[in-house]
Amino acid sequence: MKRLIFFGVLLLITFSCATEKLNFSPLSNNFYSEAKGSDSDRGVKKSMDINIKENVNASEISNLISTFPKFKNTGLNEEINSLKYSLQNYLYAIDANNIAGKNRAIKSFEKSYKKIQKLRQHLDKDDDEVLNRYLVRLKNNISVIEDSLKRN
Repeated sequence: MKRLIFFGVLLLITFSCATEKLNFSPLSNNFYSEAKGSDSDRGVKKSMDINIKENVNASEISNLISTFPKFKNTGLNEEINSLKYSLQNYLYAIDANNIAGKNRAIKSFEKSYKKIQKLRQHLDKDDDEVLNRYLVRLKNNISVIEDSLKRN
């Protein structure tokens, strides 16, 4: 009887640990319409064949946006908020096949990124390393998405 209970608990633990991690992405179905783009975008011949809802890199960008740390420097925090806003617009534009919106969001991201690079000089070493990890992961994921869009 003890062996049966032991193996039952072991089996329960094994299956409960094997479940997939939930994605608490800010890009849920509530945030964008089913129309997938505005009327002006419907005539665009080039389309972006990428499913943002199932893309691992887009999910990681969303997760990084939601877990981005706060710093003591208020100017840096404001620029980080601008960077997050640009990234959300980037993901929305890709989902809506809005090429012009995607390009605007990339330019806004680059502008915020450059300002953050200037402002991070005033951070202590630990905060600078944390910020650098986030920025590198964001740029890497955007590069992967852009490469996959160019291949399509």
